[in-house]
Amino acid sequence: MARILKEFPSVSLNPEDLDGKIDFVQIFGRAGPIHVEIGSGKGTFLLNQAKARPGDNFLGIEWARKYYRYAVDRIGRWGLTNVRIIRTDAAAFLADFIGEASVECFHIYFSDPWPKKRHHKRRFICPANLEHLIRCLRTGGQLKIATDHAEYFEQIKTVLTGAGDDKLQEIDFLPTAGADAGEWVGTNFERKYLKDQRPIYTLAVRKT
Repeated sequence: MARILKEFPSVSLNPEDLDGKIDFVQIFGRAGPIHVEIGSGKGTFLLNQAKARPGDNFLGIEWARKYYRYAVDRIGRWGLTNVRIIRTDAAAFLADFIGEASVECFHIYFSDPWPKKRHHKRRFICPANLEHLIRCLRTGGQLKIATDHAEYFEQIKTVLTGAGDDKLQEIDFLPTAGADAGEWVGTNFERKYLKDQRPIYTLAVRKT
């Protein structure tokens, strides 16, 4: 029997209700470090990390409607109050609605690698989006990335290197709260790829 997905208005954000840069204190009803996951899928990372770090606030951005609805239902059923999820285009949302130096950490795990060359322009990690990621991070804030796609990983490294050492410093990628032994982030995609014996590539940087 198919799971009946419920709507939880306390979890979901409506893009149409937003006007200008987000006031995260208003959104979460409290102050606290802000984590943004771009491409939250079914919410596995959000669930585990928000449970492990109740003092932090987590915003998940997901475009696929079926994943968005599942994640909202999942977070809502757990009754987590430090997670919000929005269904929108991540690049436009980043540019228009996230304020300068407001984010503690961006998490980008297994985003679509768009493997065909003619689709490479659709990849999220690109110079234009990186400029906004850096703008939104506080000094000392982190950007954490994981992918199973070797060629995309090489492009990611090239894009991040292009920002310069005066903006980003590479640091160790530490496993997240939901990661089991041999895992980095513990998401559904990572577990699927590990089962297929695909290598996982990770990278973490800090804003200087």
